[in-house]
Amino acid sequence: MDLRIGKIIKAEKAPTTKKLINMKVEIGQGETRQIVAGMAEHLKPENLTGKSIVVLVNLEPKEFMGLESKGMILAADLNGKPILITPEEDTPPGTKIK
Repeated sequence: MDLRIGKIIKAEKAPTTKKLINMKVEIGQGETRQIVAGMAEHLKPENLTGKSIVVLVNLEPKEFMGLESKGMILAADLNGKPILITPEEDTPPGTKIK
């Protein structure tokens, strides 16, 4: 698994569904990917922009409601609510997780 720190550059609710958030995530070395996650019922897109998170980057692209996702954001599940996994300290995008 290729796990890295990512930084959410832009987040917006997907226009096709109430559950999806469409994000642009910087994953290091100037690379930005679109990642789609089903968290819109619990998290507000405007609160995600600028947040550092953990991303699984070596997945095959997958389509959700017409949006291509090129990675997965890691979150814990607390009674059905996603809790994002974030670094404790300021960590540059692309930093590998071991």
